[in-house]
Amino acid sequence: MHSTRPTHSSHLYMADKTVCLVGLLVAVLLCWFPPMAYAQITDPQEVAALLAVRTYLNDPYKNLNWTKKHDPCASNWTGVICYLDTTDGYMHVKELRLLRLNLSGTLAPELGQLPHMKILDFLWNHISGSIPKEIGNITALEFLLLSGNQISGSLPDELGYLPNLNKFQLDLNMISGPIPKSFANLPKVQHFHMNNNRFSGQIPPELSTLPLLKHFLLDNNNLSGYLPPQLSQMRSLTILQLDNNNFFGSVIPDSYSQMPKLLKLSLRNCSLQGRIPDLSGIQGLLYLDLSMNQLSGEITSNRLSENITTIVLSNNKLNGSIPSNYSGLPHLQKLYLDHNLLSGYVPSTIWENITFTPDTKVDINFEDNLLSDISGILDIPPNVTLKLNGNPVCTNAIQRNISLLCLPDNGNEVTPDNLNKPVSTCPPQSCPIWNYFEYVPTLPNTCFCAAPFGVGLRLRSPSISNFLPYRAQFDQFITSNVYVKPNVHLNLYQLYVDSIEWEPGPRLRMFLLFFPEYTNNSNTFNASVIQAIADTFARFTIPGSDIFGPYDLLNFTAQGPYSNVLLPSLSNHGLSKGAVAGIILGSISCAIVIVMSLLLFFQKIRQRSQAKVVKDQSRSLAVPKVSMKMDGVKPFSFAELQMATSGFKITTQIGQGGYGKVYKGTLADGVVVAIKRAQQGSLQGDKEFYTEIEMLSRLHHRNLVSLVGYCDEKDEQMLVYEFMPNGSLHDLLSAKYTGPLNFATRLHVALGAARGILYLHTEADPPIIHRDIKANNILLDSKWTAKVSDFGISRLAPVSDAKGVATAHVSTNVKGTPGYVDPEYFLTHKLTEKSDVYSLGIVFLELLTGMQPISHGKNIVREVNTACQSGMMFSIIDRSMGVYPSDSVKKFMALALRCSLDETNDRPSMLEVVRELENISSMVPEYDHTVLDMSSSGTSVASAPSSSVYDRRSTYLTIDLPGTDLVSGVIPTMRPR
Repeated sequence: MHSTRPTHSSHLYMADKTVCLVGLLVAVLLCWFPPMAYAQITDPQEVAALLAVRTYLNDPYKNLNWTKKHDPCASNWTGVICYLDTTDGYMHVKELRLLRLNLSGTLAPELGQLPHMKILDFLWNHISGSIPKEIGNITALEFLLLSGNQISGSLPDELGYLPNLNKFQLDLNMISGPIPKSFANLPKVQHFHMNNNRFSGQIPPELSTLPLLKHFLLDNNNLSGYLPPQLSQMRSLTILQLDNNNFFGSVIPDSYSQMPKLLKLSLRNCSLQGRIPDLSGIQGLLYLDLSMNQLSGEITSNRLSENITTIVLSNNKLNGSIPSNYSGLPHLQKLYLDHNLLSGYVPSTIWENITFTPDTKVDINFEDNLLSDISGILDIPPNVTLKLNGNPVCTNAIQRNISLLCLPDNGNEVTPDNLNKPVSTCPPQSCPIWNYFEYVPTLPNTCFCAAPFGVGLRLRSPSISNFLPYRAQFDQFITSNVYVKPNVHLNLYQLYVDSIEWEPGPRLRMFLLFFPEYTNNSNTFNASVIQAIADTFARFTIPGSDIFGPYDLLNFTAQGPYSNVLLPSLSNHGLSKGAVAGIILGSISCAIVIVMSLLLFFQKIRQRSQAKVVKDQSRSLAVPKVSMKMDGVKPFSFAELQMATSGFKITTQIGQGGYGKVYKGTLADGVVVAIKRAQQGSLQGDKEFYTEIEMLSRLHHRNLVSLVGYCDEKDEQMLVYEFMPNGSLHDLLSAKYTGPLNFATRLHVALGAARGILYLHTEADPPIIHRDIKANNILLDSKWTAKVSDFGISRLAPVSDAKGVATAHVSTNVKGTPGYVDPEYFLTHKLTEKSDVYSLGIVFLELLTGMQPISHGKNIVREVNTACQSGMMFSIIDRSMGVYPSDSVKKFMALALRCSLDETNDRPSMLEVVRELENISSMVPEYDHTVLDMSSSGTSVASAPSSSVYDRRSTYLTIDLPGTDLVSGVIPTMRPR
């Protein structure tokens, strides 16, 4: 009989096991219980609230690391910023900073269970639903920042009882209903930023009791009723902006002239009537816009503030003369009185008190009035634009020598704020631009190469119309208010305004670059400085400015060495040094105990791990690893796709690439699909695989191949697409099809592909750079509609880059297909949307010539350029095209060559490409719009009607090659007689 008594070895094993279990238990106690480790964790009620908030959110790009396994404050949950409360020993959430994380879903009522939170920031996401009334329970809340989402419904009354609320930032949503009267109970509110919503009804007069309100921005809503005279009782109000509402029949109350601190009054397009009140009592008024109303009577001649920059009274019924005191405004930038009934003289002295500098611009518009003469000698400085068209004074424009002033407006408003960027004389190869370093522009005589930190801002209601004269003042204003450590602010040269753009409102979008200090002998910021700059803007600690007004924080651009800096860290989010030290000591204790335990039990763990691997490998492949629910995208099991392809038979294979093979399959419901199956060794990680699926599930366009579903099981990753019966453009241009492919069909394919890529660049949310445009990835459906496919190496376009210009790029390793890769991207690793334009240009050249991008050492771009420069363009046109309209072919060739230029900035945008192709398509004669017919019985092209006769003749050819002189020659072409 076998003895049941334990052996010596089994005693040792059990002893080791006991020691290990005890050690692990001690480690757990040290790591997770406050008295034994660092004495503080997040308040359990707040942890539960955050986990509930997480369940209401969709996070397609896996930006949130919120899991039950880790403590929110101790383990840096994304966007969760905490502080230590010494009275109860817990850490509490003081800020949720979830700016621009591509989050969707709704706001959870459990947000109201974070009573210590001061800032709730969901700016620039895709949040929908309504604002929970429970947010009204957060008595500590100071900033409610929800701009740029899709929030709807009405505002709950409960928000009007937040005792510490300072800023309502709810603009650019779809919030409807009235403004609650309860908002009159907000004792500390200073900012109502609620423009661009759907608010309706009357502005509550009760709001006049708000003692500290500075900014009242409710433009672009559906407000109605009358303008409450009581608003003049807001003694702190500096901006009243109510443009584009419908106060039909209302007048501008005379009491508005009694607002002592008002800087900006903007009531454009509000259906207002009556007279303009006497505004001379507003001593500091800088900006006045009452345009597009039904205001009548004379413009008051009472003196306005001498600091005023903008007066816009266009499109009213004002009469009388132009006030003489408009000639005494030294800071005037814009004076628009057009489309009224003004009569009398055009004053020739309006600009006499203005001190002109190279940046000074004055825009004056008196068009469409009854002005009959000019007072004095009209000596217009070069910095002044004056428009008089539509006045009687222009009847003898030639004799008066004012012809240029009387030209009709071309509809383009003057935009003088074009930044003059300094020209660097520093050697480019000395600065590692591939890692986002650049020479500091504000040190023109010093080649200091450093990595900037970018901040996207938008001045939401500036009191100026031209930024350039105030640029130095803006630099001083920003740098003097951004502190990198206590009592230490930035130097002037550390800020560079990289780009600006006026947007409707008007609002001024800008991108700021902050550079490290030159004297520190370091070309990067340390993490604490980056965090300090970010906190300054995210917490709106920069004080208000009369000139620049309030701002929106659009984004941070932390690239290169700063890529991982902005994660919340314990050291700079409110913990004391003692708490940090406790956490460190606790962590060390955890590490020591765990290491000792693991050393004792390592062998057993390894054996069990090996056994588990064997067990996992033997599991059935019938159940998917993850179940995702996305509209229109179905998870398939391996068995389903195996059945659809008859076991992945070789006869069902229709393609192959580096990733694996493509099979034609028929699903159980009879739908024919294409199944891309990754081969062993090329499987993606779960995150990358699901990110690609999620991205493809959001792309819906007739010129993009649709994703039907996916399969992700043990050792298998497959994507299921709609089946494209006519294969790829590469197949169409190859010897596989021997019949002719006419010009109209090629143009049809080119336009379809371009429209698909344009959708990726401009309408996908967020925008996408394909990165592998080529003939193989342009597929053709049964009607020969081109559809772009294969997003395996696509990258999100840099939407976080607030520049919003074509040169914005993503720094990445070079990927793509030789012959199609953008040469500038290849050299600099800077991927832009123009990289796709280059690749598509190569496809266009293939369509025109039938040549491959690279063949026998010959490059298609070089070959085509050589032929065109020698006047032999038509000699390289694909002979299988048959007859074609030469003018259209020339335009298509010129576009293809522009797309394939080496310099990124010289290439057209995808929008320009689509428009040019549409223009070329409209030129193709009706009889040439034939469709290729490739039936199973053979290949043919529908012939043109017999009435169209082509004649070969010699025609003088001129083609404008980008970057070259005009090239000419005698070339045989095909033209209709």
